[in-house]
Amino acid sequence: MYPDDYEKALHYMIWGQWDDLLVLMVRTRDNILAKKIECFLHAFHYPNHEASLYVSHENLLHYIDHAHATTMQAEYYV
Repeated sequence: MYPDDYEKALHYMIWGQWDDLLVLMVRTRDNILAKKIECFLHAFHYPNHEASLYVSHENLLHYIDHAHATTMQAEYYV
C-alpha cells in the first residue's frame, strides 16, 4: 500500500493542482488510483456534462478515503 500517494492525491484535488495530479497518476503503483485520477482529469478537461465531472470527482474521493483508511488500518495491525 502507498499511503503517501493517497494523501498527495487528496491534497492536489483540494488545491486544484492538476499538473501534479497528472504526475502522480503516472508515478503511482496503485492502478486503481491511477485509473480514477485519469477519469477525473478527463472529465475535468473535456466536460460533456457537469454530472460526469461530479461523479468522477466523487468516485476519486471515495476511493482515496477507502484506500487511505484501509492502509492506515493495516499499519496499526503490523
